[in-house]
Amino acid sequence: MSDGKTYSDIFSPQLPALPASVVRWGRLYGAAPALAISAAADKHGKPVIVVCNSAAEAAKLCDELRFLAPPDLPVSQFPDWETLPYDVFSPHQDIVSERLATLLQIPSLERAVIVVPIATLMQRLATPAWVRGRSLLLEKGQRLELGSLQQELVAAGYRRVPQVFEHGEFAIRGSLVDLFPMGGHSPLRIDLLDDEIDTLRYFNAETKRSAESVNRVRLLPAREFPLDENGIRFFRRRFRQRFEGDPSASQLYQEVSKGNAPGGTEYYLPLFHEQMSSLLNYLPAGSLAILPADLDAALGAAWSEIVDRYEQRRHDTARPILRPDEICCPPE
Repeated sequence: MSDGKTYSDIFSPQLPALPASVVRWGRLYGAAPALAISAAADKHGKPVIVVCNSAAEAAKLCDELRFLAPPDLPVSQFPDWETLPYDVFSPHQDIVSERLATLLQIPSLERAVIVVPIATLMQRLATPAWVRGRSLLLEKGQRLELGSLQQELVAAGYRRVPQVFEHGEFAIRGSLVDLFPMGGHSPLRIDLLDDEIDTLRYFNAETKRSAESVNRVRLLPAREFPLDENGIRFFRRRFRQRFEGDPSASQLYQEVSKGNAPGGTEYYLPLFHEQMSSLLNYLPAGSLAILPADLDAALGAAWSEIVDRYEQRRHDTARPILRPDEICCPPE
């Protein structure tokens, strides 16, 4: 419910007094929205999610908030995949890395601002329990069998390469394991002494020079869907249940069956997960939502784009696709 008033004090904005109640702000020009949001988040003391009409608007608001918000108020943007609905291209690994890191952090946040484009907010996601359960904790002094570590990394979606340069890659040379953790800013070197972790040290991917040493690190999965044996088996079964015809005629089905992730696999997330979630389910209780004034129109426009893309591509029998409501939350 709305109390019908408009508040414009950007340094002490009015907040909803009761859960599910609504307060409307008005006459906010230029950088005033960022000032009001940072003041509201500081006052609220719990996570605040800010929904923007587009990815460009979200990026601009994030820059303003990082400049204007108190130093102890974390500001982050939940990034879009930067692909069109049903694209046969996958998002860059750096984007997936940032998304997974944000998803892991959100449930435990005490106060923060999370900015998200409305189309990204509509995407169905893996559940918080899946993201948390697929992470791997490494600690100095921990016993670690090299073969088991390699299996766990491959199951988590990491790729073995000769040299590590990008998120989601790992390399093994004797007792040294180099890997670029998802959500991390630098690659990590694990030095084993027999079957025990002797050191954990970040290093520069180009110069290979060692930098910060740490005692523990949490590894995130390399993708938003599982590609281990169980994940592949589950996908195959769900694919056959969902789509008619011979599944072997689909290149995507064949590639996933081999343990690969061809471009655009992200738009088949519901076939990898028993349950799906949304970004809103990650937010702690008591979180505050700040929405655009033209919310209904923005939701309608985003949904229309998804439906239009579906209509363009749904007749390709070699690459059947899921309905819009299966990969995204409808406006209502």
